[in-house]
Amino acid sequence: MSENKTEVLVGGVVLAVAIGFLVYAGKTTGMTGGGEYLLNASFRSADGVNVGTDVRLAGVKVGRVTDLQLDPETYRARAVFTVRDGISVPDDSAVSISSEGLLGGNYVEILPGGSPFHFEPGDEIEFTQGSVSLVSLLMKFVSGGDEGATGQ
Repeated sequence: MSENKTEVLVGGVVLAVAIGFLVYAGKTTGMTGGGEYLLNASFRSADGVNVGTDVRLAGVKVGRVTDLQLDPETYRARAVFTVRDGISVPDDSAVSISSEGLLGGNYVEILPGGSPFHFEPGDEIEFTQGSVSLVSLLMKFVSGGDEGATGQ
């Protein structure tokens, strides 16, 4: 009878640790349900951005990308992303795809404007800047950066 109680106690502890781990993982990754609203933006190039990519404002994670599709009419990448409730994004803000560094990943960065009016849920941010290709930057640097000159 004593072994049965010990097994139940150990099983309960293991279950409690597993639930605690899941709650912690959910909060860390931003997967827990909370107050969020959706915004949209379209980019010429969305290299390095996937569903789940961080959305940051002033370097602080405020949301994540929830959908990324190709618009068949404009041939632009259309991103849908969340922003936490309580964070009002001015309606003259811009969105860009930024890099964490040479070896880091990309993230979506909100560059706030100064308008007193704010985006409503579901609005589209018009001012966007797509990702910059590191390879193309290196090629410009190696070729001298002046591809239009003929040297004559």
